[in-house]
Amino acid sequence: MSTEGSKVEAETAAVEKPVITVEKLVKKYGDRTVLKGVSFDITPGQVVALVGPSGGGKSTALRCMTGLEPFQEGAIRVGDARLSPGPLASHKRELQRLRLESGLVFQTWHLFPHMTALENIIEAPVHVKRVSVEKARNAAKVLLEKVGLSHREGALPRNMSGGEQQRCAIARALAMEPKVLFMDEPTSALDPQRVGDLVELLEHLTESENLTFVIVTHEMKFAQKLADRTLVLYEGHVIEDGHPDDVLASPKDPRTRTFLGMDD
Repeated sequence: MSTEGSKVEAETAAVEKPVITVEKLVKKYGDRTVLKGVSFDITPGQVVALVGPSGGGKSTALRCMTGLEPFQEGAIRVGDARLSPGPLASHKRELQRLRLESGLVFQTWHLFPHMTALENIIEAPVHVKRVSVEKARNAAKVLLEKVGLSHREGALPRNMSGGEQQRCAIARALAMEPKVLFMDEPTSALDPQRVGDLVELLEHLTESENLTFVIVTHEMKFAQKLADRTLVLYEGHVIEDGHPDDVLASPKDPRTRTFLGMDD
């Protein structure tokens, strides 16, 4: 094979390599097993919605992938960060790497209340990545413009609407230039109009930021509009995996049909 052919093959393989790998993940709380050997890969650029009934394991899976919860068995890789079973305190180096590889937008946003929108965004780049304040401020202004908050850079969280706080939290996560953006129930505190605005913003970001999204949501319409892949977690297992148009409109597993209220 020619050198050029080998190069093309290597580049294709690199593109197809998963950015997230979850392998035989087991998570227990005492005697209760919440995740029962869950496995899946996510490739770069995918927008993946994790859905399912309460207690099915979707939020727990997200918390394990983001290093917020330890787990008992299996393995997780996010970018170059590799998480193994055991206490989080024993994986400090990999957790630090994970923080550089991924961003997380919490359900309740968790902005620093005493900092302005701009200050919230520059905090991590300055103190974690050691970026200069001037460079971080310039990058933050660009991000604020992208999320439609240029006019609110000096606002404190208490003076922002819920939608504005969420956009600020997204900009803060993007400031670390992550490969993956995790989002936990992003529509839970938004009215229908704001949900539409969020879909529009995230669609723009998927096109402009070359990001992979993993989103836990209970809003099926939101998942259908935004995601290109849906995983259904039910009683600790992935029972459906496919395009939202297939999984949510014509599910194969009867448990998914029950969850979606499609039983006769």
